[in-house]
Amino acid sequence: MSSHQANHISFGTDGFRGVIARDFTYDVVRKTAQGMADYIAYKYMRMEKPTIAVGYDRRFMSDRFARALAEVLAANGLNVTLSSTPLPTPAVSLLTAKGYGMGVVITASHNPHNYNGIKVKQNGRSAPPAVTADIENYVAKAVPVKPGEVQVAVKDFRQAYTDYLGSRVNASKVLAKLPGPVVVDFMHGSGADTADIFRSKNVIAIRDRHDPLFGGVAPEPVEKNLQPLIDAVKKHKALFGVALDGDADRFALVSDKGVYMTPCQTAPLLLEYLLTTGNYKGKVAQAVSMGYLTKRIARAAGLPFEETLVGFKYIAEKMLNEDVTFGVEESGGYTWKGNLPERDGSLTALFMMEMVIKTGKPVSALYAQIEKKYGRSAFIRTDFALEKAIPNKHSFAVKIKKKLPKVLLGHKITETNTIDGLKIVLDNDWWVLMRPSGTEPLLRTYAETETPENTKKFLELARKLIEQK
Repeated sequence: MSSHQANHISFGTDGFRGVIARDFTYDVVRKTAQGMADYIAYKYMRMEKPTIAVGYDRRFMSDRFARALAEVLAANGLNVTLSSTPLPTPAVSLLTAKGYGMGVVITASHNPHNYNGIKVKQNGRSAPPAVTADIENYVAKAVPVKPGEVQVAVKDFRQAYTDYLGSRVNASKVLAKLPGPVVVDFMHGSGADTADIFRSKNVIAIRDRHDPLFGGVAPEPVEKNLQPLIDAVKKHKALFGVALDGDADRFALVSDKGVYMTPCQTAPLLLEYLLTTGNYKGKVAQAVSMGYLTKRIARAAGLPFEETLVGFKYIAEKMLNEDVTFGVEESGGYTWKGNLPERDGSLTALFMMEMVIKTGKPVSALYAQIEKKYGRSAFIRTDFALEKAIPNKHSFAVKIKKKLPKVLLGHKITETNTIDGLKIVLDNDWWVLMRPSGTEPLLRTYAETETPENTKKFLELARKLIEQK
């Protein structure tokens, strides 16, 4: 997120974001573009400069901001191609695995309509922290060149992306075999710009109209924003419903019963099915804010298991450098072996359709099998305000860790993980994670037990631990 200073650009968990006309302006976009150009000039001093693809979402003026950024890059002698249409973020990631050396997307992802932002892509995924940190340093010193009358190439990239989706899951075959309706909620985001991949009499699209205000709801696929999807699933007696966020890299699931499935319930569905499709040996990698069902599935399948910091870029890095079968983060990002090291809402939706066809069972029945084999999951996330920001996440975690009793909620503490805040794990796998924002006075708390009542108790316990700190 931005720090509300036009001359300080900070790439957070996934990109820089800020309020339009306050933090996110033409000046900021041009300064960022110049910083990128200066970074490239230094980094590729004796090498051929990378070609750059620039995409954008459906937000207010995203197309104009994208053009302004592309023009500054082109004025610096870089070979830039601008998308002719709004584009899902995973499509730009794909371009960086198919010949482009770098991708830039003008998007604020799932944030409210008055935000916009910039994501940087490389090698099929979000640019690693070392790259974005270098770019930040160059942006801080950048003085944008005046573009003048530069020409920027423009191209429609949508077909390349839908071809990729069709190659990963046989989309036409899957769509032809759907035994009933599926509702796809685009939340007014750029996923609707490549909706042709879902063209079928059995797919019902909702909130697909271009609306920069996103219907007055932030395009974040969490339960409180998905009532239109839940209603549509019930109305059409659908097999299931899916929602994609504002730039279509996140995915959320609603079962045939019209019940919102948390990522801690959706991930085990995907992983359990994936393991039936091939002989996988690689690890299951998930953000520290994810749940225990995937861990239990990995254990049962004899697969290595590892938790990462929050942010899909950390899972992507593992997928590039290690043998990873399945990667997942709590905000609805999923990928698996054979795909790009990038979360992709549309691809996950197609895979879910394939799963329902191949198993011959609705989502609710498949999840009932998961519960029977691996236990129940009641996951809740709550963010609460603090008096002031906690700048040092690690020292915060260590302070609380020192004061912990040996037993919580009647169970022994078996693990305390401090890689990203403090995660406390009990002997029955129940867990709570306390994770300060670092940039704003906000504490994110996540917990999972087998019942909503116990999860709420755990979250309340976490709040008390903070207050006693």
